[in-house]
Amino acid sequence: MSDGAPSLAALLAESCRRHAERPALSWPEAAASPLASLTYGALWTAVEDMAGRLLALGLAAGDRLAVQAGKSPTLTLLYLACIRSGIVFLPFNTAYRPAELAYMCGDARPSLLLCDAAGADDLAGVARAAGSRLLPLETTTAGGFADALSATTVQAAPLPMPAADAAAVMLYTSGTTGRPKGAVLTQANLATNTLALRDVWAWRDDDRLLHALPLYHTHGLFPALNLSLAGGGECLMLATFDAATVLRHLSQATVFMGVPTYYARLLREDALTAAACRHMRLFVSGSAPLPDALFHAFAGRTGQTIVERYGMTEAVMITSNTLDDRRPGCAGRPLPGVELRITDESGILPADHDGGIEIRGPNVFPGYWQAPDKTAEAFRDDGWFITGDRGRLDEAGRLWISGRSSDLIISGGLNVSPREVETVLDRLPGVAESAVIGVPHEEWGEAVVALVCAAAGGPPPDESALLAGLGDLAAFKRPKRVVVVDSLPRNAMGKVEKARLRKEWQNLFTARV
Repeated sequence: MSDGAPSLAALLAESCRRHAERPALSWPEAAASPLASLTYGALWTAVEDMAGRLLALGLAAGDRLAVQAGKSPTLTLLYLACIRSGIVFLPFNTAYRPAELAYMCGDARPSLLLCDAAGADDLAGVARAAGSRLLPLETTTAGGFADALSATTVQAAPLPMPAADAAAVMLYTSGTTGRPKGAVLTQANLATNTLALRDVWAWRDDDRLLHALPLYHTHGLFPALNLSLAGGGECLMLATFDAATVLRHLSQATVFMGVPTYYARLLREDALTAAACRHMRLFVSGSAPLPDALFHAFAGRTGQTIVERYGMTEAVMITSNTLDDRRPGCAGRPLPGVELRITDESGILPADHDGGIEIRGPNVFPGYWQAPDKTAEAFRDDGWFITGDRGRLDEAGRLWISGRSSDLIISGGLNVSPREVETVLDRLPGVAESAVIGVPHEEWGEAVVALVCAAAGGPPPDESALLAGLGDLAAFKRPKRVVVVDSLPRNAMGKVEKARLRKEWQNLFTARV
């Protein structure tokens, strides 16, 4: 699949040409927007126009365009225009605080930073320090992104298609060592992965995807939006996930994708019934492990079995259960073109042996932004990428994930670096040291929990005061609980034993959910 791989821009252009008269994007909750309902032909005309205007604005292929804004028709069009023009799309989680964005923008140096109008004042210093132009993405007043675009003159010559190996998207991903790293994905990474998913999930041009995922994350952009548009189906876009709103529009859809937290919330709604789901062809879950109990509860209520898949920012989608083989707790088989092996210090392990998961294929990113040392650490000498996850392959080649080699926390489908939270906690008054872990939680999959030791000679820190002191962190990174402890367990080398802490506190929320 890697030989002669198309660019994502070319793949989407061909789909728009082939399905020109069919509906492509609809926003049932945003009918007032002129972009709320577009055919494929109209969509691509708008994409070409915005792509040309972005270049006329002074951006060039390879430049980073960063955006922190709510999901909207304009943001969706902006993503596609970046893909078409060769400008690197850099989305930021809307929960990120200015202090977090300052590091990422300083690292990425985007030529343009777009934001919600309400956040422009907060981000002015961030943009200035990064040397970026700052514009509100959507505003009713003068001086915003729309005004800037309308003032440009688009060249008549057609835009060249980006090369397959050109950078397309850059996403910052959290690890366990603190600072997030910018993972750069190419046009071919995204195109080949989209084609593989189209085959595995038997995508049809009459499919209608109900899209409630954010557009700052791998899940909402790639297996959701890219696949729907490349497959010729219609994408029904919701600005945010709300269980009642999803169920109100579910009758119009055939496919739904979500994180486990979405399915947990849907199950709280009386309107989720077998009758409400009878027309659905496919429910997909990813971004975090789907608990077996949730798989069975959803199947029992709706008669539908969720297809679980496994992916990560650096490799998009890696494995998936197939439509005729949906197993709870199983991540499925490698996608077409993807190789997967299980290793330990002795080498490659046989079937049914637990070890580190390593992958190779056209979906795997070329490296981290301006971090050759980090990139080298992530790859073996023979080119295999070290995922940091652990699991086993059964005799049939299915992947069963057992955990992570690192201490990374995945809460609500979003990665949380324990070290990043610890660094902020350890600076707060009354804190001697802290350890941040993830523990099981019915709704979030994992909840962030902080164990804190008090500074000598002072009173124990107050939980509410500590939580208030974490305001510079995005809400999803902040602990659900801060517990003051006398000491932290350490091994012979003095390292905090987080595995022991996770076991000790694993039932913290079982009586609270």
